[in-house]
Amino acid sequence: MNHTSVRLLDACERLLCEADCVDDLTVRRLATEAGTTPSSVSYHFGSQERLIVATAERVYRRLNQERMNLLNRAVQKRHPEPPELEEVIAALVGPSVRWSLDPASQYRVLAHFNAMSQRSRDPEIYRAIIEGVEHHKAFMAYLRQLAPWLDDAAIGWRMSCALGIRSQVTRSRVRNEVLTGHAIDFSDPDEVIARIVEVVAPMFRRPC
Repeated sequence: MNHTSVRLLDACERLLCEADCVDDLTVRRLATEAGTTPSSVSYHFGSQERLIVATAERVYRRLNQERMNLLNRAVQKRHPEPPELEEVIAALVGPSVRWSLDPASQYRVLAHFNAMSQRSRDPEIYRAIIEGVEHHKAFMAYLRQLAPWLDDAAIGWRMSCALGIRSQVTRSRVRNEVLTGHAIDFSDPDEVIARIVEVVAPMFRRPC
């Protein structure tokens, strides 16, 4: 990737983190922030939309790397025994929760990406990120060890449910506060992660 492409990605990431709405971005503003010309956006990425998708993909790789780091730490902690179930689940859902509550994170980039994907006329360019499961497969391998009575479909379904809970928690804070009678501090990532783990872990335990 050449220097201009990187500058455009960096500029797009900064502007998305600052923007309340993705519609606030324009090709001219992106080019000015990157110190290049508006035509360079289409030259290097094809369109502003594809530049935003490429930016989100780069941010998503960082998020997934954080997940993998936490998973590897949990594995090494217990090696050669299987890792703790709760730590595997926390590694899967925790980074998203922490990013969503950290104003200095790049979570807004992913939030804008999700909003764009729902209204785009070209949904195919979002598919690789939205439907990508490669990084989840590493978690599945350890969950198989921890719950050998479950087949792959059952493990995959439970992972999908766990990620769904995480998404609802990160996107619907006000509703969650009302539903829980404000008994949970949804501004505290440690508490939120612990509460999610508390609900998800029994899905992977052997039935009585």
